[in-house]
Amino acid sequence: MKNLIDLYKKYEETILYLFFGGATFVVSVVTYSLFSAVMHWDYSLAYVASWFLAVLFAYLTNRIWVFKSEVRDFAGLFREIWQFYLARIVTGVIGWLILAFGVQILHQNDLIWNGIQNIFVIVSNYALSKLFIFKKLEGE
Repeated sequence: MKNLIDLYKKYEETILYLFFGGATFVVSVVTYSLFSAVMHWDYSLAYVASWFLAVLFAYLTNRIWVFKSEVRDFAGLFREIWQFYLARIVTGVIGWLILAFGVQILHQNDLIWNGIQNIFVIVSNYALSKLFIFKKLEGE
């Protein structure tokens, strides 16, 4: 049991990032379904609203439990939120370009290329969050 606890502590940040990534997926699917099927919103509006809420959920969980951000001032919070959303937009566009490249240019299976782009997006979002958005300041 001690080995399992030690292993968890060693990889805690990554484990929590993947756990809350799964929870973010659930938030996205549930909110999209609510907006689309229950409230009868246009699919584009439902997608944008559910994406915004899923990214907000991801930001809050990453900030509190994954990267344990110590930022408390308004300017710092605004910077974190802005960078988090901007990173998600950039990696989302690049992910879409990777998918389009595989499907439109190489004429390969979209499910395979969706998996490839998802791996890129997950790894990129983790790296951007760790290295830039929630980076520890000198002396922390």
